[in-house]
Amino acid sequence: MNKVLAGIPLLSENITVLSSAKEYASALIRLIEHAQSRIYITALYLQNDDAGQQILNALHQAKQKNPKVDIKVFVDFHRAQRGLIGDKSGQGNRDFYLDLASKYSESIGIYGVPVKRKELMGVWHFKGMFFDNTLLYTGASINDIYLHQHDKYRLDRYYQIESPELCESFCQFLQQTFVKSEFAPQLNIDNLPNNLQVKEKIAKLKAKLKEARFNYYAQQLDSSTEALSVLPLIGFGRRKNQLNETIRETISLAKHTLVLFTPYFNLPKPVMRDVRSALKRGVEVTIIIGDKKANDFFIADQDKFSMIGIIPYIYEALLKTFLKRQQKYIDNKQLKVRLWQHDSNSFHLKGIVADERRHILTGNNLNPRAWGLDLENGLLIDDVKQKLLPTLTKELTEINKHTQLITSYLQLESQDQYPEKPKKLLKKLRMAQIDRLLKRFL
Repeated sequence: MNKVLAGIPLLSENITVLSSAKEYASALIRLIEHAQSRIYITALYLQNDDAGQQILNALHQAKQKNPKVDIKVFVDFHRAQRGLIGDKSGQGNRDFYLDLASKYSESIGIYGVPVKRKELMGVWHFKGMFFDNTLLYTGASINDIYLHQHDKYRLDRYYQIESPELCESFCQFLQQTFVKSEFAPQLNIDNLPNNLQVKEKIAKLKAKLKEARFNYYAQQLDSSTEALSVLPLIGFGRRKNQLNETIRETISLAKHTLVLFTPYFNLPKPVMRDVRSALKRGVEVTIIIGDKKANDFFIADQDKFSMIGIIPYIYEALLKTFLKRQQKYIDNKQLKVRLWQHDSNSFHLKGIVADERRHILTGNNLNPRAWGLDLENGLLIDDVKQKLLPTLTKELTEINKHTQLITSYLQLESQDQYPEKPKKLLKKLRMAQIDRLLKRFL
């Protein structure tokens, strides 16, 4: 039997998988209310909307009830200073953070991580929410659609893990790397660094992140153990990227089955090569992806079309090209591509499963942006005895309720079949070869 990877030991009964955005919302509130010592939340953003207000108020109320609880929220520095796309008013979500902070006597910390000088060039994309010794790991952020408000949701993966060692490793990393270093300015206080100061913080932080690793005691487990082994991972930059290397290694080690979850089809070139190699050596590959109408940037025909609405069509075009080139593997049922769509809801799942043994939980979208621009993280779970197989099977069954199996690239629309506005815009982008540039940031 293969050797178990050295990591943090964990029993399968300490992992619970939530199946819906509503369950995620309920779990988040419950975990906040019951936390006794610490609450650390990482997300791309905490939005000023009904769900965001509910969660941030709950965090403040937990602090008033028990001032000893250490509460810290980490969001992207630039993203926090705007609202939704198109909203130019005020300081965006930061206005909301400041307003709530002024209403409570006991304060919490909301920190903005400035990964790059501009949001387009890279963001804080770390995932993980920590409540005492409980980790809620999901790619979801905090807003109405992620928490299924107003009859609309964005589906993600939601893993609740009980592990003091894992939580301590994450929280120590956040505390040392961003808080004590002062590389992440506090957003819910009046004083914010000027542009020059932020630039200096970014330069120092980038240098630190290149060598950054989680600090934990990696135990070498015997192959007869019933325990799983969990390894927390960091991903930043194109070189010495621990998460990227683990993703590639996981795909390359697959012998029988490989499952990839991604909300957007724009695989980095190294990953594309690895997937093709897996197909060539006989691995059964399943890719679960959102339909273009389940993309969070999709704009329905009846709504006002804008530049951002072209993104789902670019993803679909990339997927169609891939399917056309791999049609022989589809025909022999070695490659299975499932498109997810459920009413007007959207799809945000990420992760990899190899041979029903190695699981990568991550916020990484498996696209060039995640590969080289954003600050990412993930968990590698080594499950030699396949103790998580019943959990994985149940999770896949729920996800696949709203998927369609693609048996030919012809099932996807071509450019000629698109509505007039996206069709014209896509044609202009291709003529100017701007679409090639866009793919680097998608």
